[in-house]
Amino acid sequence: MTLPEKHAATVKAISSQLGFDFCGISEAVFLEEEAPRLETWLNRNYQGQMGYLANYFDKRLDPRNLVEGAKSVVSLAYNYFPEKSLDQSPEALKLAKYAYGKDYHFVIKDKLKKFLELLREEIGDIGGRAFVDSAPVMERQWAQRSGLGWIGKNSLLINRTQGSFFFLAELIIDLQLSPDSQATKDYCGTCTKCLDACPTDAIVAPGVVDGSKCISYYTIELKDELPTSVKGKFDNWIFGCDICQDVCPWNRFSVPHQEPDFKPHPEIHGFSRKDWEELTEETFGKVFQKSAVKRAKYKGLMRNINFLKKETPS
Repeated sequence: MTLPEKHAATVKAISSQLGFDFCGISEAVFLEEEAPRLETWLNRNYQGQMGYLANYFDKRLDPRNLVEGAKSVVSLAYNYFPEKSLDQSPEALKLAKYAYGKDYHFVIKDKLKKFLELLREEIGDIGGRAFVDSAPVMERQWAQRSGLGWIGKNSLLINRTQGSFFFLAELIIDLQLSPDSQATKDYCGTCTKCLDACPTDAIVAPGVVDGSKCISYYTIELKDELPTSVKGKFDNWIFGCDICQDVCPWNRFSVPHQEPDFKPHPEIHGFSRKDWEELTEETFGKVFQKSAVKRAKYKGLMRNINFLKKETPS
């Protein structure tokens, strides 16, 4: 076994020890094929008000511009599929499943810090950085390159054994590791369930999402008033959206996560539509103190809730 192979085995052992579901390795190189795709996507203004997606174009495409001396990208996946959905009735208002529990940024960032500590204990001084949806890293593309799955028609990474309900994270390090084979086969086939199900027609082509039309964008990223053109199209989502994942046949293989931090706050378990509509700022602060829902802020969440309230016929 060569040294890069031995180090790769160490990385995968630590990944398993820390509870990650999948771990794949790629060589840190320039993502040549992604450059024109990203440029086209930005030129079409699919980022909407998410102006930060146009920043650091070069760093987004080459991890060596993010981490000096980078040699390897370690892609990791962590399951967040819940045991049961919070929205049990047709009238229920909905949160995206990833936002049920504690903010994943904190949970996974802590794991990544531990990962680097354990790696340094095993191998020695290693330079690198940990990323979880917090920097210009094309996480789905790196995950595909490292064999974790393929990018589906809904633009999400899909894994044959677990679907798509998992968080992606990366370690970009200056350690030479034996890379995994890229996932080259697309197992979506002729299926168009995600395209057909999207109420706002945000999936404009297989694998291409107009971010400015996505329900997640409207309910989280958009700071203005919600446009009347999407009235009646939110299907009761008040923070994020899981429609394109819920209809995906590959998610029949999803299994409940084992992460205590991802369990919903006890108070929102039995929230009725009326409870949401009467939510106070004090309760919001208490219930969502450590939640990703905080990103919308109380004002934004109530804007979303009231937008749906107006849709309900009298």
